[in-house]
Amino acid sequence: MDGRGRVFGTAFYSSSSQIALRLLSPKTLPAAAAIQQLIPERVGAAIDYRQRVVAGSDAYRLVFSEADGLPGLIVDRYGAILSLQILTQGMDSPELRHSVLDALVSRLAPAAIIERVDPRIRELEKLPALPTRVAWADGMAIGANAPEARVPALAFCMNGVRFQFDPMAGQKTGAFLDQRENYAAAARYAHGNALDCFCYHGGFALHLARACSSVAGVDSSRAALECAEANARLNGCEIEWIEANAFDLLKDYAAARREYDTVVLDPPAFARNRASVPTALGGYKELNLRALRMLRPNGILVTCSCSHHVSEADLLGVLASAALDAHRTVRILERRGASLDHPAILTIPETAYLKCIIGSVI
Repeated sequence: MDGRGRVFGTAFYSSSSQIALRLLSPKTLPAAAAIQQLIPERVGAAIDYRQRVVAGSDAYRLVFSEADGLPGLIVDRYGAILSLQILTQGMDSPELRHSVLDALVSRLAPAAIIERVDPRIRELEKLPALPTRVAWADGMAIGANAPEARVPALAFCMNGVRFQFDPMAGQKTGAFLDQRENYAAAARYAHGNALDCFCYHGGFALHLARACSSVAGVDSSRAALECAEANARLNGCEIEWIEANAFDLLKDYAAARREYDTVVLDPPAFARNRASVPTALGGYKELNLRALRMLRPNGILVTCSCSHHVSEADLLGVLASAALDAHRTVRILERRGASLDHPAILTIPETAYLKCIIGSVI
């Protein structure tokens, strides 16, 4: 409530986070039992929404924290496996964990639910350390966990492209599901020879392979490239995988006047906080400038930012500045965000963190 006693609602409180309050309801929920009852309703509504907006994939986000009225809870679906993350003190209580697991099991009957743990987040929230673990499996009591159990690797499908998936490893909950619709959009415009920078497990590269005569994927992680190669074999694709720092490789390729018809830039978040935004914009400009110099006339540039501190206007400004320096004209084909299973809330700008610009370079 405010200083005059006017009630704003009920929120989760964190004693350590810079975000002290995360709104759960605009109403007063005086009892813990009322919150426990609210959780399955919100989980059910989140599932219903995905059933309306997701098509062509058995891997997608089921619950997106504040965007689904469940602050601190992330749930992703990979076929019969659910992968969840609990990111706040409020959502970490045993009672709410039980409510979440019960709602997911009763609604979806998964084969298993994995809890993916980000040690850094739990440390920031001053939560006890936990391993990534099986939180529930068929036949296991709700709320129990088997920390030594493992779920074997499996395959999931996005837009008709198959990916291998280890539920217990990899970044985020195992894959970058927020780019799912952007992968398909990029493939609609891509042509000729393509270069996918920061390719990770090959999300863009594997989609481009269906439209391009040749594709190369670049990443600094050998482990990521080994997964990408396995995914290429799974789809019968011939893709060249290059272990390199993308900044250095683009600099060398631009100097050597290497040319491409399609270039994808999907770097990790450069701006972790507001103070790092100027440095991040410099990095984005450098990448886009070098890519623009390498693109043939009518080439396609797909450039992304997952830094929520970098706005779409910031990214477009960087691209415009790079285009002027490269003496190229960029025709904007699409301005995109995260897939619809990652809904953005108008009053929570952090939910609109992903930007994807597709342009034709003249």
